[in-house]
Amino acid sequence: MITILCIEDEDQIRSLVVEELEDAGFKTLQATNGREGLEMILTKWPDIVICDITMPEMDGHQLLADIQLNHPEFSNIPFIFLTALADRDNLIAGLQAGAADYLTKPIDFDILLAKLTGCVTRIENDKRTGRGF
Repeated sequence: MITILCIEDEDQIRSLVVEELEDAGFKTLQATNGREGLEMILTKWPDIVICDITMPEMDGHQLLADIQLNHPEFSNIPFIFLTALADRDNLIAGLQAGAADYLTKPIDFDILLAKLTGCVTRIENDKRTGRGF
């Protein structure tokens, strides 16, 4: 079963995302900020990370940079930004930082689930062929 870590500081949004993911058959983990998310990544090794950008303690960009610089063994985990920062410059910056995808709020769950299906297909192919993870 695919495990998805949802890192979101707003309780209501995080609960809604987790509920949708679980209804779609995913196992979920939750974190309320980037620092907590980093600890979950290092200890639980999720298959996919969905992460807000604007959060206290450590924002999404800082988290992604920390993983890439200090924990390269986790850098192949698909990392999807899910944020209210909907302008083109932020989208480009997120993708250039190494995010697998960039989705904006309000959340379109059909698009989110479609993106996750693509990630799952790649993860399963990599596991089957011995590439990636």
